[in-house]
Amino acid sequence: MFTLRAILNCDEHFGIGKKNGLLFHLPLDMAFFRKTTSHHTVALGENTLLSFPGSKPLKNRVNIVLSQDPTHTYPDVINVHTFEDFKAAIKTALEKDDVYIIGGASIYRQMLPYVQEVYLTKVAADGHAEVFFPNLDADPNFVVVSASEPQEDNGYSIRFVTYQNQNPKSL
Repeated sequence: MFTLRAILNCDEHFGIGKKNGLLFHLPLDMAFFRKTTSHHTVALGENTLLSFPGSKPLKNRVNIVLSQDPTHTYPDVINVHTFEDFKAAIKTALEKDDVYIIGGASIYRQMLPYVQEVYLTKVAADGHAEVFFPNLDADPNFVVVSASEPQEDNGYSIRFVTYQNQNPKSL
């Protein structure tokens, strides 16, 4: 049985980004992201792909990319152009692999009802975000199933928190 998860970090206000970039440079969090998602499938929106170095897909992963513009296709990824096709590609991937939703904000928001778990690295700081993740602490469908002790990462106090969706929708 394979699992659909979201993975991301947020500030103390559930802020996740600004200017199509991350709020913080967090080496421990990046290492956790790499280790967790490597050799699995990641699903993301076009702007997230474009924010990567060289706009290249993540190595050692299958990348499913949603672009609303059917003329936009990218090499070395599974290109889809509708939200329904995005969900279908994820459903197919889940037959043989764990799938991680990795952004951006619109993709997280639309896919959150379907994920079984969220790996959220919480940063005890205000990143002055422009885009936000839903506040899972205020969502009765999500419960914390594990949380690390606070640790320092590049001058910030972070905690690795896992939420479980008590009522995930079927894809």
